[in-house]
Amino acid sequence: MSGALKDFFDRTFYEVEGKLNPLPYCLIVGAGNDGTGAVRAIRRIVNGYPFTSVQDPIVSKGEPNPNVLAQCREMGMAMAAGLALGIF
Repeated sequence: MSGALKDFFDRTFYEVEGKLNPLPYCLIVGAGNDGTGAVRAIRRIVNGYPFTSVQDPIVSKGEPNPNVLAQCREMGMAMAAGLALGIF
């Protein structure tokens, strides 16, 4: 998990605890190893907000290749469409 994301979680968690309706999220992880630790940590934290995962995470191991970048674009477009249509 990046320092910026961890900082965001640390600074906002208690301020919004119990005040939010469930919000959708999707997760893209760039990892030097398998990325499972980052996915596990983020999932644990976002359950307390509460955020609801709408897609399985994309984990890119090492430098992202064109296939991974296409998956990320598709995920972003699906998330945007779902929000615009009120699906999420």
